[in-house]
Amino acid sequence: MDFIRVPNLSAAFDDAWDSNGHQIEAFDLVTKWAKAQNLKNCKVELLKDDGRTPLLFMEVEHRESEQVCMLYAHIDKQPPMGAWREGLGPCDPVVQDGKLYGRGAVDDGYGFFSAITSIKAIQEQGLPCPRIVMLFEGCEESGSRDLPHYMDKLSGRIGTPDLIVCLDAGCGNYEQLWMTTSLRGSTNVMVNVSMLTAGAHSGFASGIVPSSFRITRQLLSRLEDEETGIVKPDKFFVEIPKSRLEQTAAAAEILGNSVYKQFPFVEGGHPVAKDAPISEHLLAKAWRPALSVTGADGLPATAVAGNVMLPFTKLKLSMRLPPTLDAKQASQDMAEILTRDPPQGAHITVTPGPAGNGWHAPLEAEWLSEAVHKASLTFFGKPSAHLGEGGSIPFMGMLKNMFPSAQFLVTGAAGPGNCMHAPNENLHIDYSARLTMCVTQVVATLATTKVVEEAAATEGGQVRAPKRSFIDAFKQSGGDSKYFVGCDCGMAGCVIFDQGLEKTVCPPCPPSVAAS
Repeated sequence: MDFIRVPNLSAAFDDAWDSNGHQIEAFDLVTKWAKAQNLKNCKVELLKDDGRTPLLFMEVEHRESEQVCMLYAHIDKQPPMGAWREGLGPCDPVVQDGKLYGRGAVDDGYGFFSAITSIKAIQEQGLPCPRIVMLFEGCEESGSRDLPHYMDKLSGRIGTPDLIVCLDAGCGNYEQLWMTTSLRGSTNVMVNVSMLTAGAHSGFASGIVPSSFRITRQLLSRLEDEETGIVKPDKFFVEIPKSRLEQTAAAAEILGNSVYKQFPFVEGGHPVAKDAPISEHLLAKAWRPALSVTGADGLPATAVAGNVMLPFTKLKLSMRLPPTLDAKQASQDMAEILTRDPPQGAHITVTPGPAGNGWHAPLEAEWLSEAVHKASLTFFGKPSAHLGEGGSIPFMGMLKNMFPSAQFLVTGAAGPGNCMHAPNENLHIDYSARLTMCVTQVVATLATTKVVEEAAATEGGQVRAPKRSFIDAFKQSGGDSKYFVGCDCGMAGCVIFDQGLEKTVCPPCPPSVAAS
């Protein structure tokens, strides 16, 4: 609840994030709490490099184990995003009906407390414990743009994890443990359609001058069927793996129509594909592309709108992408589709925004499948289930490229009705407690598991790339190249992802090489 009270917005939503003190206040709060838990043989370090969001790094020594586990969550938050229900507010924590309301409750403040509590439980029970590294970043909602810098800086201390646990995902219901098997990628573009250099009276201009809004509608129809909502170009689709189809069918049996009933439709509103099987709804949100208009300029508020033909229309478009599709290529494809053959001579400009690849989990090792299943039966009384998520966690694609032999437990408490990113965000308290116990049991199981040191094969039989630098892994996962400066020797601190703020050159490289 104290964490919720701090209005620490992610950097992309707060121009004053580095000066107003909210980020540091939030990280000071969680750092003090982490230290107060008195974990044995634990180092707690708060990092804050100039111009970068903070990062809390923790290391716990192993006990009767040779394995390594990484736990991840993030501290930054989304903005309020509109009016909250009466009696609730983004920075006013309230407990009602077993739920904790407030911004950051489920995305992803609970993840920090859950991760540390799970390790404390292992220690207090005297169970074997792998070596633990914990990363709590302050930039996830802004694309994790500072994380590669810190991870390169800490690479020697991080080592090579055998299991990576991410608590920033969701659950299909609050009755069992859910493993997230995939995350969609995304790309954002700004499209600006100009038809006039200045506004004109609609009584004189309409019928002669094409509407920039109508031209914009035409362009959107190149990407999306306006009647069905289905993305048109085949290049934005991928083949869905057979195992994920089978898991999705099983999840559909469990969830039923709660898959769409969880959303606050208006009276008479219904899903895009009204009569489709439940499994198709799940695949549509996890493995198929979808277009959203998330912002607009050029349109005056209705209260002050006059009889004026607008000179331009500008939209922010967000395209959610299949987990295995290249996001940068998709961004280029969107730009090409929107700008070719401008209707009626309109001036069309497309400005690319952030683009990040999705994530498709490696096939689970037998020990992990058994551990997750047993944990779900132990603490929920029901078997575990698998689900692809429609959202994105930029960090996960980077880690898959970075640690090709690692197993992943990506899960979370963001279930039906949690309102993540929207007004009235809430955390299901009982579920988050049971989830924490499941993580405890799985991590303790890792400690006594003999991990096979070999690159895990993908479903198609290909072996993933060998370990590489964090910066290279971030590039591979879709990190935006405009944030990189320096050279590409691969050493920590040389290729720098720094929002254009630093000008560091690594010592081995002469300035001429670095400049190139």
